[in-house]
Amino acid sequence: MADPMKIRARLQGDKTQVIVSMSHEMETGQRKDAAGKTVPAWFIQNVKATHNGKVVFSAQFGPAVAKNPNIGFRVNGAKVGDKIIMNWVDNRGDNRTDEITVTPA
Repeated sequence: MADPMKIRARLQGDKTQVIVSMSHEMETGQRKDAAGKTVPAWFIQNVKATHNGKVVFSAQFGPAVAKNPNIGFRVNGAKVGDKIIMNWVDNRGDNRTDEITVTPA
């Protein structure tokens, strides 16, 4: 299982700013190892955030995204104490889910 995501969710006015750092190798499938063999592709494909059971952010990644990707987005309607749940799934079927509580700015 991958390392936990680092997530920050702060209420700023009527919107919540969410910043996420995901720990993942993000191999493109084009790099060669020391023996000259191609390292298989291994990358996050889908990212999703939910608030109160509703999807508030989703993205599809490909092999060109950098190692340990970071994303940021804003959520309307979240209040201090609400939970934001983040989930990613990679091309091998591995997944990670973490949650954060919205805090004041």
